[in-house]
Amino acid sequence: MANSIFRNAMNRMVQAREKQASRYANGALLSLDNETLKNLGTSREELRRKGAKPCTF
Repeated sequence: MANSIFRNAMNRMVQAREKQASRYANGALLSLDNETLKNLGTSREELRRKGAKPCTF
């Protein structure tokens, strides 16, 4: 039983970090121009809908 508690905790932590990384990447992608986004197969609206964290460089 103890194994499953730690496994669940680790899985949830990994999921949270993946979500955080995705928002960060979406924020960085929003800094690209529309033509580049189109070539990548996405749009600004789609990135905003998925959630984005502003990326400052």
